[in-house]
Amino acid sequence: MFALSGYEYLLGFLILCSLVPALALSASKVLRPSNRGPERRTTYESGMEPVGGAWIQFNIRYYMFALVFVVFDVETVFLYPWAVAFHKLGVLGFVEALIFIAILIVGLVYAWRKGALEWS
Repeated sequence: MFALSGYEYLLGFLILCSLVPALALSASKVLRPSNRGPERRTTYESGMEPVGGAWIQFNIRYYMFALVFVVFDVETVFLYPWAVAFHKLGVLGFVEALIFIAILIVGLVYAWRKGALEWS
């Protein structure tokens, strides 16, 4: 029936993955309340009235701190599968992981010397 046999399950999975978000969005559109009062257009900040403008400048240190966090979060994402398959990778996998960690340590030292980790 299919030109590529064995891919029927993949096609079914792709169709199912396409239908789930469409069904969720349409169900939320049907079930949501349709109240269009003036309260709907106000800004909500934890139950408090907003003070000041929304367009303020933040210190660059917040962004640098967030970038350092993302770098080491990505490190964790890449090191977990390596740790799970450590016994299959052998010495070459161990050396590659050491090189990866060394590159990240160089990045940490650079961020530390530039003051990206200083919160004051």
